[in-house]
This record gives sequence, structure tokens and C-alpha cells, in this order.
Amino acid sequence: MLKEMAELGFSHVELSHGIRITLVPGILRAVEEGLIKVESTHNFCPLPTGVVQAAPNLFEPSSRDFREHDQWVRHTKRSIDFAAQVKARVLVCHLGSVSFFWSNPGRKLKEYLRAHPDAGREGDPKYAALVAKALEKLRKRMQPFWEQTQASVREVFDYAAEKKVTLGFENREKFEELPLDADYADFVAGLPDGAPAGYWHDTGHADIKQSMGLLNHRAHLERNASRMIGFHLHDVSAAGQDHQPIGTGQIDFKMISEFWRPEHLLVLELSPRVKPEDVAASKVRIEALLVERLGPA
Repeated sequence: MLKEMAELGFSHVELSHGIRITLVPGILRAVEEGLIKVESTHNFCPLPTGVVQAAPNLFEPSSRDFREHDQWVRHTKRSIDFAAQVKARVLVCHLGSVSFFWSNPGRKLKEYLRAHPDAGREGDPKYAALVAKALEKLRKRMQPFWEQTQASVREVFDYAAEKKVTLGFENREKFEELPLDADYADFVAGLPDGAPAGYWHDTGHADIKQSMGLLNHRAHLERNASRMIGFHLHDVSAAGQDHQPIGTGQIDFKMISEFWRPEHLLVLELSPRVKPEDVAASKVRIEALLVERLGPA
């Protein structure tokens, strides 16, 4: 797996939340032999024993079930251990979600968008009213879940600091996932002094939320720029399919590149179905933007 990445011209990688425990010996050997360097990993990495497919939300920090909470803390610390072992700087994390017993208000938004795909981007007033009502319901229910998320992440800060691993809190694409996009900047700014954490921006997720009328991509980047530590870079097709090759969809990566800084980690997060030549082409496009933005390496 890592040899293929190296042959495509990559010197650094992120290890995702799809890394099975059986892959670990080969990964450690590749790192020890200097085949490639690991800059970031994604919770949970490696996957818990017996889990064989990507499962970043297997346990959620927002869960009010003490058993799930304990499992989230345990496996997050295990992921921190592995990140430190492979000398990764960042562990990307999801921050949970709000659960609804009966009706998730986000479903009405999806139903409307199926019939009117451009409603979110074009400012459809009927759809805007649906969004306002859905967000009101979400905020009324979210507080205990959000408080639990914040308590959970505080439990692993000291451990991450000890291991010299920074937690990257990633923006998400689903309506009910936490934190709400409007709350991200205040949340990260309000973390304890010295907390080993920052904001991790996913371009595809933000574009999907923009299509839903839930954020403005540029404005969201502006609000979170000072706390940014890295990016997941992938495009989104006109049909809303994310993890597509750079330049094949609707995301303005030139605009995105305005927010890149030398200290940021930039990760191509593409679908496994993307052809190797399209991975290589995506790399070339991002490198060209990097040179334009920051100058030659």
C-alpha cells in the first residue's frame, strides 16, 4: 500500500480510519526503512480488532452511554499511541453527533434538496425557512451531546500532549454532526491554553454544507484560519459526490489555496475508486497552487 503511494511520487501520507490491524506490521516496516513518512493519522487508526472497514464514528465522544464513552477514550488513546509510534504530527478526529429519537430535522432538508438541488446555493426562500427551523430544533436538542463531546476531548488532551500529537478537529458533512459549523471558531478558540488541538478543514464537507445552505465556504475558512492546522483536499461533483479528483468538480481550489500556510498539512483524501493517473493529476494541480501561493519549495 505504502509502496504504491511512494511510486506515485508521495513522500508523506496520512493513515486513514480504514487501516486494519493486520496492516500495521507492514506500515511499521515501511516507516522504519524510510520508504515513506507519516504526517497524520485519522481516528480510529488502526481499527479496533475485528473491525475490517472504515469506521471513524464507531464510538462517538458525544455519546452519553458510559460504555461507548469509555471505548471512545480507550481507542482514541490507542490511536494517539500509534500516531506517536509512526511519528505523525496530527490525529484527525470527528466530534460526534446529536441523536434524535424520532425525526431528524435534517431529513426534510434532504427531501427538499432532492427535488430542488440548487436551493441551498441559490437562496430559495422556502428552503431557507426550512433550514432556520431545522437548526432551531437541532440547537434545542444538542446541548447535552455537545457538553459530553467537550468533556470527552478534555480527557485525552494531557495524553496527546505527552505523546506530542496534535488533535485535528474536522468539520463534517452531515446536518446533525458536531460542532455546528457556526460554532467551530468559538469552540477551538475556547480550548484550554496549551491544548494540543486545532481546526482541520475538509474541503468536500464544507462544499456539501454550502450546497445545503448551511455555510459559506470562504467565510467559514476566514473565521477558522487562525486555528487551522491542516486540510483534507478533495473535489465534489455537480451531483454532490465527494472525494473526487482535484479540478473535476465544483470546488474553487484557488480560493482554498489562499488559506494555506507553510505549517499546514495538505492531504489528498480521494475515493479508492479514483484511478492512479487521476491521483497523480490531483497531486500536480495542488503542487501548482502551492507554488503560486507560497513559491517554490
